[in-house]
Amino acid sequence: MSSQQSHYLAGDFPATMSPPSTAVVYDHHGPPDTATRLTEIPPVKITENDVCVRMLAAPINPADINKIEGVYPDQSPLPIIGGGEGVGIIHSVGYAVKALSPGDLVIRFPYIQGSWQTYIVQEESMWHKIDKSTPIEYAATVSVNPVSALRMLDEFVTLKPGDSIVQNGATSITGQCIIQLARLRGIYSINIIRDKPGSDEVKEKLKKIGADKVFTEKELNVKRVKSLLGDISEPILGLNCVGGNAATLVVKFLKQGGTMVTYGGMSKEPVTVSTSYFVFKDITLKGFWLQEWKLDQAKYRDWIDYLLALARVGKLKYEMEMVPFNDFYIALGKSMGKQGSRGKQVLKF
Repeated sequence: MSSQQSHYLAGDFPATMSPPSTAVVYDHHGPPDTATRLTEIPPVKITENDVCVRMLAAPINPADINKIEGVYPDQSPLPIIGGGEGVGIIHSVGYAVKALSPGDLVIRFPYIQGSWQTYIVQEESMWHKIDKSTPIEYAATVSVNPVSALRMLDEFVTLKPGDSIVQNGATSITGQCIIQLARLRGIYSINIIRDKPGSDEVKEKLKKIGADKVFTEKELNVKRVKSLLGDISEPILGLNCVGGNAATLVVKFLKQGGTMVTYGGMSKEPVTVSTSYFVFKDITLKGFWLQEWKLDQAKYRDWIDYLLALARVGKLKYEMEMVPFNDFYIALGKSMGKQGSRGKQVLKF
């Protein structure tokens, strides 16, 4: 270790430099547990418009894993620091920064690489100040899954109280947010989950947060799935993040002229729709990718503030597991399903 590095580690930091940082880096694509490495990043210069943030928490999202594997459509030049969203507290600012101050709680905007490190230096516009009373785990995870849920409920069809939606992947964070946001608007949700042991317990959990109907895929192997709706109207909007048979089940529920939006493909199976649904029911199929979906900065900040306000009063909640950053590879393994079904893994710095 150089004398300069020892100087920084002692805590005596010049105003123009960041502290040294520990980061998860990958310089080639491949299996995430072998392609990534923990490494030390030397201090970074803080220019006049920069903000230096000490990270507090950052999640491991499926997109983060896909980027390491090299199968995600948005690929940045290597080597790169992993992670795409997170929350931190401002450590220091450049002399021209006016809207942010040391001690402010901030999240990263927009969805960009580099949140898996202890300190980040970026231009002021890349940060959004939030209420300090916000639970850290929700601040760390708000900008992808909850925002996606909010946008999909607003962008594709006009929903009004009394309408209904249908979705698969209901146990995901996006799925849980869709249930709660729909309930707040007086919209019924029909939810499809996978056939797994403990499905009755899963159903009860989803109903506690506002789900109106929850079915396993096997329970929907009937000719007339709409007879299962009771007094709930046929849904005009379907949301698919699984693909394969689970997507077909979403389409079966849709009313005449309904729309199914696909935002993921967890089963890695294609979406197949019978010709009759197009010809006789005028079904529309759409796709959604948040990273390319109308990310107007002002609106995006409003969406985040709205969702975090709900989280602060307990009207938006979902399951997560906080894991120390030093246990990164344990959290990564859980995120990749190596220890069975786990909640969202959130790294705590």
